[in-house]
Amino acid sequence: MKKKIAVLIPCYNESKTIGKVVEDYSKALPDAEIYVYDNNSSDNTADIAKKAGATVKYEHRQGKGNVVRTMFRDIEADCYLMVDGDGTYPASSAKEMCGAVLNDGIDMVIGDRLSSTYFKENKRRFHGFGNRLVRFLINLIFRSHVRDIMTGYRAMSRDFVKTCPVLSKGFEIETEMTIFALDKNFCIKEIPVDYRDREEGSESKLNTISDGIKVVMMIARLFEECKPMLFFGIVSLVLFVIAVAMVIPVLGEYFETGLVLRFPTLIVAGFLAIVAILMLICGIILQVVVRKQKETFEIMLTQSRNSKI
Repeated sequence: MKKKIAVLIPCYNESKTIGKVVEDYSKALPDAEIYVYDNNSSDNTADIAKKAGATVKYEHRQGKGNVVRTMFRDIEADCYLMVDGDGTYPASSAKEMCGAVLNDGIDMVIGDRLSSTYFKENKRRFHGFGNRLVRFLINLIFRSHVRDIMTGYRAMSRDFVKTCPVLSKGFEIETEMTIFALDKNFCIKEIPVDYRDREEGSESKLNTISDGIKVVMMIARLFEECKPMLFFGIVSLVLFVIAVAMVIPVLGEYFETGLVLRFPTLIVAGFLAIVAILMLICGIILQVVVRKQKETFEIMLTQSRNSKI
């Protein structure tokens, strides 16, 4: 049976580029179905996409995460290629990326911009800094070596798409998908792709500061949820160190004079030590819960795969 490829293009006011994007991916993947999801565009993005041959659908909840959630729920395929509608990603890599999913059993193929032309083409220097920061944090927390965390160019298997719980509403969606793949031990492959900056007149919808803060906050949340023992262990250690630092002078005075001269300091130090112990206990309990959730997920995934055989 021939395997189905779906090209997913979330769009918001991309009338200057969407036509060429649809045409390029139609040529690169002639057997694929091209889906453009319009996210309340105020220009004629949807009309241009239809004329170019795409199947156009609509998502009225604003935000890229909302669009991706709807696409994942609605569309059935064996391989999903997600690409932005701004024309920054080359269609020449599409066949190789989809082939890795369909033929090599890869669950997520990441179109790696940062190892290619991104820093040369991208004219927004803070975006480069943000990409490096997010990459550093995630690779440190999850002990991974992913080179491009926030790329919007990805090929994904059906198993990944249908089990990924999309909770983000905005541009933090790519980071969330990467963390989910790492946490659930999906097979990941990175392929360097050329990156082109936006065409003149095409404006980015990404706000460097506000969206960057959302991404960092989301990383912190997922760090707590996916690695609770490490997260609460760090909090516990910090509180315990502070408590010890506060109590040492009090003990020194006691051994010298036989008196406790700073009762408030001693009380606060004792309180911090108790909280540190509670944080450690929380981490241990939640780590057991997370492990059981992972076991349940693996059983569910195995049953899903067996039902398709």
